[in-house]
Parts: sequence; structure tokens; C-alpha cells
Amino acid sequence: MTNIDVSGRLEGRKIVVLGGSSGIGYAVAEYAVEEGARVVIASSNAQRVAAAAESLGPKVEGYALDLTDERAIQSFFDATGNLDHLVFTAGDSLRLGELAKTDLSEARRAFDIRYWGALTAVKHGAPHMTKGGSIVLTTGIAALRPHSGWAFGASVCGAMEALTRALAVELAPLRVNAVSPGLVATNLWQNMSEADRAAMYEQAGKHLPAGRVGEARDVAAAYLFLMECGFATGQTYVVDGGGVLV
Repeated sequence: MTNIDVSGRLEGRKIVVLGGSSGIGYAVAEYAVEEGARVVIASSNAQRVAAAAESLGPKVEGYALDLTDERAIQSFFDATGNLDHLVFTAGDSLRLGELAKTDLSEARRAFDIRYWGALTAVKHGAPHMTKGGSIVLTTGIAALRPHSGWAFGASVCGAMEALTRALAVELAPLRVNAVSPGLVATNLWQNMSEADRAAMYEQAGKHLPAGRVGEARDVAAAYLFLMECGFATGQTYVVDGGGVLV
């Protein structure tokens, strides 16, 4: 069988990654550059954006952007111009815990970024997208397999899945999909101590069919597939090491 060379599969494409300065978003930007794309990353922390852009190389531009500010998002896309693919991975640390003990002001803030930020980005980014382009959003397996204390996280993820399907219909032929990660070792868990994080990863990994928790690049590959596959739309691609099965 002849081996197929897929290197450069995004050659000449322009990709915007919102949330691209760290974690899964950074890994998506890194993969895209390796495949020949020009990448624009944006997130709220200017210092982290600058460091990420420098690390990713000359084909990457970085911008500080408040994803709760619609006017700033509109100005960003007006300045960025035409693009081929839009990826939204932005989100602050996860808010987990019993509903009775949940600080609703913090919960609303996270919803502002994960849901409203994504919706606003699509609103102002879609008019700049080229024919054959795509949008890839981010949800999570909490929508499919919530645990006790995950009411807020599950509701955000469920909203993102519904939004993905609705936008795929409304914006067609522009394609809209989402990636649903399981437990991934990223900075989303930065509020935990290093020892607690390591213990969580070890315990969770033992119970997953894949035998370990995910890495950012494991999940980033799914975003590239959904950008590249011209027949996928309205889908939520689960990458969880088998987490929804156990």
C-alpha cells in the first residue's frame, strides 16, 4: 500500500484560534503551523499571548482580546480580515462543586466566556470566512456523562453542543463542529496543587480504557480533522480516552 503524505494539508490557510495561548488551543495552533497554516491566536492575557506567539514562530500573530467584550471581538475580526477556519477553545478554570455551594457570579463569568464568547466570535467571525471554511467550537463530556457536582459544567457543555448543531444549519454551507474532550492535562486545573493534579491524573487514568488522561496534542488532532474534512458538520467529536464508556 502506498503511504499518503498528509504534511502541509493546511498549506496557505489562515486559522484563528481564540484561546490559543495555552492548553488545547496552543496545541491546535502548533499543529496548524506544522501543517503549513498561518495562524492568529488571541486570548485575554497579553503576556501569555506574546510568549506563545514567539514560541510558535513567524507564521503566528498574537493579540490580547477580551472575549466578553463584543465590540472588541468585532474590531478584532475586522482587523484580521479573511480567514479559512475559526477555532474557539477559550475558557477559564473549571467550576466544579455542589450547586448549594456554587458562587453564581463566578459561574456566570465562566458562561460568559465559554458560551457567549463563542457565540459572539461566530457572529463577527463568520462574515469574514472564505468558501469551504469551518468553525470548530469546544464542549466537554460533562454533557454526556456528568458526575455529582458537575451541574454547571454539564449545562455549559450541553449548551455548546446544541449551539453547534443550530449554527451548522443556520450558517450552511459553512461547516460548524465541536470537539468534546475528556480529562486532559492542561492549565484548566491550575487552581489545584501540583500534587493534587498528579494524583487526579493518575487515578483517573487507571479507570480509562486508554490507560491514561489526555494530552493537549491528543485533542488538538481532532480540531485539525474537523477543519480538513469537508463532509463533517453539526457534529460533536468526542476525544476522551473512552471516558463516556466507564
